[in-house]
Amino acid sequence: MDWLKIDWSVVASHSISLLIAYILSIPIAWNREKESSSAGLRTFPLVAVASCGLVLIGKIVMPGSEDAQARIVQGLMTGVGFIGGGAILKHGASVEGTATAASIWATGVAGIAVAYQRLEIALALSALTFITLRFLTPLKPNKPGGG
Repeated sequence: MDWLKIDWSVVASHSISLLIAYILSIPIAWNREKESSSAGLRTFPLVAVASCGLVLIGKIVMPGSEDAQARIVQGLMTGVGFIGGGAILKHGASVEGTATAASIWATGVAGIAVAYQRLEIALALSALTFITLRFLTPLKPNKPGGG
């Protein structure tokens, strides 16, 4: 029953990674929640944490296998894209939710970056996503019929 032995240093390390992914998603989630988007304070942290967690598991189960790691990331990002696709709504000639969908995808990538210990990438992704949503939205022209 070796699988019952717990290495608490690994638990702590992975918990810290998951917490960082969670925290980095909150400003984006808050922005989307505030904008009454279909995804918000629950979806974004769950995507970030799950993305980080899946990569952490993959690193343990398939250490040193770059091909296997690439397949995990590829499958993960396809799944996250599917979640984002659910945020896109078409109303006649207008389409809404593409920024939310892209933000979900970026949040998943940030979670992956945290799992690979690339905090600088995760921080930049989270900051740039939040800045884009917060400060570029007012610059978007209101088109007749939506958009």
